[in-house]
Amino acid sequence: MKKKIVSAVLAAIMLTASACGNGGASASSTVTVSPISISETPVSVSTSDKEPEPAPQVEVIPEGMYRSELTNEIISKDIETQRPLAIMVDNESTALPHYGTTKSDIVYEMVNSNINGRITRLMCIIKDWKNITEFGNVRSLRPTNVIIAPEYNAIVIHDGGPFWINDWLAKRNAKQHLNGGFARIDRGKAGFYEEYVTVKDYKGVGEYAGNSYFGVETKIKKAGYETEYNDFYMGKHFVFATEEHANEAYSDAVTAKTVELPFPHNKSTLKYNETTKTYDYYEYDKLYKDAIDDAVMSFKNLIIYEAKLEPYEPLSDGYMIYNAINSGEGYFITNGNAIPIQWSKANMEELTIFSKDGYPIYLNTGKTYIALVPSDSWDDVVMK
Repeated sequence: MKKKIVSAVLAAIMLTASACGNGGASASSTVTVSPISISETPVSVSTSDKEPEPAPQVEVIPEGMYRSELTNEIISKDIETQRPLAIMVDNESTALPHYGTTKSDIVYEMVNSNINGRITRLMCIIKDWKNITEFGNVRSLRPTNVIIAPEYNAIVIHDGGPFWINDWLAKRNAKQHLNGGFARIDRGKAGFYEEYVTVKDYKGVGEYAGNSYFGVETKIKKAGYETEYNDFYMGKHFVFATEEHANEAYSDAVTAKTVELPFPHNKSTLKYNETTKTYDYYEYDKLYKDAIDDAVMSFKNLIIYEAKLEPYEPLSDGYMIYNAINSGEGYFITNGNAIPIQWSKANMEELTIFSKDGYPIYLNTGKTYIALVPSDSWDDVVMK
């Protein structure tokens, strides 16, 4: 059935035309509009050549779990507010192999001394520390570590250090640290290479039979420290990408399948593993493995940045501090590609910001390795 619709307005339209000229006459005419026919049959539009718009994806995290602020991995919500530990680990060849270090979420490596080939030391940030069996070996602290550890609201674990650390440890957000007294475990080495963090109290065996050592839980309780994030927590340190990337969006990205750092003593090198899509850590020309389970220390993200070394006096001691409250250049490396970045840290109570063209870098989900490279050897960083 069809309806005939005739517009009353269009029923009669008078068109008037005027002629130009002296005494010109006007003329008019009438236009009749025919009725318009409109079908009542519904219009059908084919969509066979178009894909439907996908519905927005809403992540569902399993009950009792959350995304870690350190790695963005899904972990138990039971430790969501638990403060991490920042454990100082010796990196001399005679201290190897290490125990438990591959459980770290973030590992910092930096020059420990201006002598001995600029030997490095590791600072391991670990969130789920209540599940470690032993971790270390534990060695002394340096001022640069005291500057950085509060960025994670971490309790620092160390065994001594030069007196230059004292002024930094006196800062209000760095006072909570545990110095020495951890388990001595007989490895057949010199004693200062045989100190390890245990969670529970430990009774010595072998060379240390008859000795008892407090575990980290007991030591924290005795010190009166909070195990939950406190008022000095600065918030999440990093921004994580929602989709994995390889820095391919940047025109200045360069290939970085192998990264060689200018640490001449231990020759720190990170090599991209095509199978795991992470960077395996090498030192002393060997693949680094954990003594507990033979696990490889591997990272999804690498941040390499330069900072000037400032030696303390007397110079013969080799003690120094990085100028880590400053700004400078660096690289962010993931999935085989590196991009140049900038870093800045305004003061002791603010995070070190890693950015690209004024915007924060987006890390991929996983563990992160961060190296502070002395400015005078920055040009010796090799990426290929």
